[in-house]
Amino acid sequence: MVSDQEASERILWEAYPSWGQFSWLYFLSLWTASRGAIFLYSEVPGWMMWMVGASFLVGVAVCLRYWAKYVISTRQVMIRNGYSGKTIRCASLNMIHAVEVTQGPFAKFLGIGTVVIQSHDSNRTLRFRGIKNPEIVGIKLRALLPTSSLVFTQAL
Repeated sequence: MVSDQEASERILWEAYPSWGQFSWLYFLSLWTASRGAIFLYSEVPGWMMWMVGASFLVGVAVCLRYWAKYVISTRQVMIRNGYSGKTIRCASLNMIHAVEVTQGPFAKFLGIGTVVIQSHDSNRTLRFRGIKNPEIVGIKLRALLPTSSLVFTQAL
């Protein structure tokens, strides 16, 4: 049976990390596959293991992408396990005091970034890593927060 509090909570935004978050794994996979292709072209034994390794790296990237699911609801922000749906970390909206968007130069090029959510409890920091258009997510989240407790910061 669902309580009234759970029934009134709606999910406003949810996303997995962007594919660009794992670009380093794709690069490593491409490098591994190119070594396998060079070995195949040169008729050197062992080329197949390089191709298997490249396929394995792409599979790891796919598994890592769906490991965490980021959720903003009408009452709280959460990081959930993408496979089991269990909540890993959460913070109530009325306990959030700072929302920060960080992007490095390469992340900015890819259009991704990290939304850092700090709670009044110093031990509660949530990081939405690899989010596409993090500035927009930060603005949406700030709009949900009580203005008395919010500190606006944006780091580049």
